[in-house]
Amino acid sequence: MSDAPDVEGLVSVEDPSFQHVLSCVFGIQNHESRTYLVLLDNPGSTVAELADRLDRDRSNVNRSLTTLLEKGLAERERRLLDPGGYVYQYTATPLPEAKERMHETLDEWVERVHERIDEFGDE
Repeated sequence: MSDAPDVEGLVSVEDPSFQHVLSCVFGIQNHESRTYLVLLDNPGSTVAELADRLDRDRSNVNRSLTTLLEKGLAERERRLLDPGGYVYQYTATPLPEAKERMHETLDEWVERVHERIDEFGDE
């Protein structure tokens, strides 16, 4: 998780979409939040399946998934294939859990800002 949400990005939009808030709070790009939302509706997807659904190159989808994994917004599971080999399947972190993490991230940031305001002038 980033140290601070993109508050300027949040407050500069009068009526932000959930995708916009998700991007700002977790410090991810819009295409990464879009990947998360598509993954929510398509659990267990492979990179190739997501690339088709998102109409994006597989390497770009792979990078988005790496970011989502790092931010704790997705999980990866290895599935063995019958003819041999394996494929990775991705599932989004459940929406209630992601929303809770968004609230926690914003609450922690707001608390730090309030502390800085209260400390100002005490030096």
